[in-house]
Amino acid sequence: MSAASAIIRAERLTRRFGDFTAVDDLTIRVEPGSIFAFLGANGSGKSTTIRMLIGLLSPTAGEIEVAGIDVIRHPRLVRDHIGYMGQKVSLYQGLSLRENVEFYAGLYGLDEAALDGRWGALAERLSLREYEEEHPSDLPAGVRQRAGLALSTLHRPRVLFLDEPTAGVDVHNRALFWELIAEESRSGVTVFVTTHFLEEADSCDRVCFIESGRLEADGTPSELRARWSRGYRVRVAPAPEAPSERAGDLAGLAEELAARGLDVRRAGEGLEIAATSLERAWMEPIGAMQRARPDLRVSIDEPPMTGIFRALSGRPA
Repeated sequence: MSAASAIIRAERLTRRFGDFTAVDDLTIRVEPGSIFAFLGANGSGKSTTIRMLIGLLSPTAGEIEVAGIDVIRHPRLVRDHIGYMGQKVSLYQGLSLRENVEFYAGLYGLDEAALDGRWGALAERLSLREYEEEHPSDLPAGVRQRAGLALSTLHRPRVLFLDEPTAGVDVHNRALFWELIAEESRSGVTVFVTTHFLEEADSCDRVCFIESGRLEADGTPSELRARWSRGYRVRVAPAPEAPSERAGDLAGLAEELAARGLDVRRAGEGLEIAATSLERAWMEPIGAMQRARPDLRVSIDEPPMTGIFRALSGRPA
């Protein structure tokens, strides 16, 4: 992707705190309307990078452009175009949830009609209506997180920065968060998200790993699996109830896949194929045989993102 087409562009971004370098010569580009996962261990520089991207922290060196705005020169201007949800949800304790919503609406310049329409949709989607009169200290953790997400998208920003939005949230709420993130992306919003739940990276268009402030890997989930994992395991086998004499039919498939350079082995009555990626060219013959033989069962073991994390960082996930 060219620098001109990126809605988030950081070039050679560096941030030092005294003798400590938190972010080191980092270059990243994010495509408009995409979901971009920014991953790394604790202390790898993720939050420092986000704070620079949204104009809360000045870099020691480098360039930043978000939504066409030079963030270093105009840090306040960029905030009109972005939404941000940090690890600690920013709700004012002395105000009820509804009063918090009205306060943020005033900051964003939303009039009463725009607020009622937008908040009504978000409150319904995130099940927040019944908590409007509650104060933040009385809200369950999952509700506080949902409220933080709603407030970060209240003004329909072009770019949404989410710093570990599902931390401390149960499985149901995590699924709800990712449904809303996907909806925002489909509407054209760019989502830049950090998470410690590595399986969430599979819901993203692109994944970037950093370690000690430096870029270690950047690509689609499949590209990262192809380069940094042992690859996929595809198993093709007759169902247990299938006639045993049909097992030999797989010999032709095995020969065809081996001719394509794949590692194909016999596994009981079936086949096991090892591959770095799931290419249409070699998956099509498997699909064709499965359509011809409904007794065949095909299963795919996908390398987990935790294994890629270990390979990149040398740390336990």
